[in-house]
Amino acid sequence: MADPTGFLRVGKHDAVKRPVDERVGDWREVYESRPPAERAAEVSQQARRCMDCGIPFCHSGTAGCPLGNLIPEWNDLVRRGRWDAASDRLHATNNFPEFTGRLCPAPCEAACVLSIAEPATGGSVTIKRIEQTIADHAWLTGAVVPQPAAISTGRSVAVVGSGPAGLAAAQQLTRAGHEVTVYERDDRIGGLMRYGIPEYKLEKSGLDQRLAQMRAEGTRFVTDCEVGVDLSVEALRAQHDAIVLAVGALQARDTDVAGRDLAGVHLAMEHLVAANKECEGDRAAEPTAAGKRVVIIGGGDTGADCLGTAHRQGAVSVTQLDYNPEPPRTRDEDRSPWPTWPLVLRTSPAHAEGGERRFEVAVQRFLGDEQGALRAVEIAEVRVQRDDDGRRQIVPVGEPFEIACELALLAIGFEGVEQMPLLAGLGLTTNGRGALPCGSDWQTEEPGVFVCGDAHRGASLIVWAIAEGRSAARAVDLYLMGESELPAPVRPASLPLAAV
Repeated sequence: MADPTGFLRVGKHDAVKRPVDERVGDWREVYESRPPAERAAEVSQQARRCMDCGIPFCHSGTAGCPLGNLIPEWNDLVRRGRWDAASDRLHATNNFPEFTGRLCPAPCEAACVLSIAEPATGGSVTIKRIEQTIADHAWLTGAVVPQPAAISTGRSVAVVGSGPAGLAAAQQLTRAGHEVTVYERDDRIGGLMRYGIPEYKLEKSGLDQRLAQMRAEGTRFVTDCEVGVDLSVEALRAQHDAIVLAVGALQARDTDVAGRDLAGVHLAMEHLVAANKECEGDRAAEPTAAGKRVVIIGGGDTGADCLGTAHRQGAVSVTQLDYNPEPPRTRDEDRSPWPTWPLVLRTSPAHAEGGERRFEVAVQRFLGDEQGALRAVEIAEVRVQRDDDGRRQIVPVGEPFEIACELALLAIGFEGVEQMPLLAGLGLTTNGRGALPCGSDWQTEEPGVFVCGDAHRGASLIVWAIAEGRSAARAVDLYLMGESELPAPVRPASLPLAAV
């Protein structure tokens, strides 16, 4: 059994970050590189803090891990030094733990029983760090190998989109014996993991490593191919017995604030994609923050990614704006009781690297020079209110003032699936949330066409994308074969409780 008093004897220790002055000078991972044996020994001690609770909320889909990762089991295996067995247990529910171990915000840790009485307990188990270490150790020791299907079903499946949902669906279906082709409109595979997530958060060598495994298993990848443009929908349907839409929710939310058309005002993804392409060895990033005063509009993860990217590009200054009030530093049990996701102030490693965060402020207009280039942003203090119909209103309460700025980045969220010829060709339309609806079997209104990930639920977490990709794969397998041995972590979130 687990060590029931481990958390009393072992203090919580997170991974050590490299010094700020060092890490902002390159694009390598922000955490210190440790000798494998030393890292394994330290993480084994951290795993001792897991109590294997009677009701382990950490792997509950309603509050903890959407994938249903059996966290107490692989924690105990790590504690006992059984790293290969821990990797097997982890991969049983998660196709890509090396990605989630780096990118997931860890709702499992928020739902950990040890977080109830924090700080008396020392805080939650470092689940995310342990998960990443298991995955990295497995790759290092050669425990992760291709798992090709023993028998081919003779059925063919197209997966459109190569983000985490599409890749998870593709790997599961390939291992079930189907011939799977992943179509990607970009020049490289990976979706947002490739071009949306900065290199310092996810070094793309790790992504390439996993893609090599998938190719060895038999998954086929086609890049520079936008279905509906470069490949007709009719041809796609003729070549495949089923289609999985994992096209994401990349329709960025924009603004009509005066001056939006000035040179120097960009969507956040324009900035992040350009930076990632430069890291891949392509042309120099444009737009770039180099030598500029930068203002980021939006206080979420995308804004933080822009912040860290701007630091590495050599920005003169960076200011991040958020119209919401500054969240509390600790969980408010009335607003977000355990084990739900707490509404607290979140700081990424990028926030420790510099820049200023301002809350309860919003842009009133962008100001340009005589050449039409951005020179400043006019902002004002605001309060968020609700009108009689419950709609959110952002009301200025102070006099506007200017912030000098040559690059403004809009990181204010996403509105859903982009309108594309593929959807028109399939006769599909988005719902009021900008997402593609489906039934309990992940199938859209078009027979044989399935949907998963952000395209179905809206912009969300990487763990939800992988979970939905795995579930959609099982649904496709059932559709093609009448039965399936693939696991199904989740059902469509839009279903009423009785249907789940």
